[in-house]
Amino acid sequence: MTETQTEKCHAIIHSHAAICCGGNLVPIPGVGIAADLVTMTTMACALAGVFGGSITESAGKAIAIAAIKRTVLKQPLKTLTKEVAKIVPIFGWIVSATVSASMIEAAGWAMANELDARFGEKRIGIA
Repeated sequence: MTETQTEKCHAIIHSHAAICCGGNLVPIPGVGIAADLVTMTTMACALAGVFGGSITESAGKAIAIAAIKRTVLKQPLKTLTKEVAKIVPIFGWIVSATVSASMIEAAGWAMANELDARFGEKRIGIA
């Protein structure tokens, strides 16, 4: 990944994490996961463009679901905390949004590295 690509990925991932915070402020358990999925789908499509690739919405969803699964399996306590915290008014909602942002960041960089590897191989003629 070049420095320019890293900067573009940084902007995309941070902006999507911030947007996801809004969806996770809703005090209903489960809504945050839906917000995460939608946000990560659009993030996957945007990240693919950084590496000169193009993916469909359904491919973006598949990448997003795989990234969410990896993140949840690596950080099950964070996922549980994020959803359970919504029971506590205001403070819990803020905790949920913050935890979600950190999870989106981690999953976003995992997606960026995966997309770099996928489209990087095609650029140099490996695939």
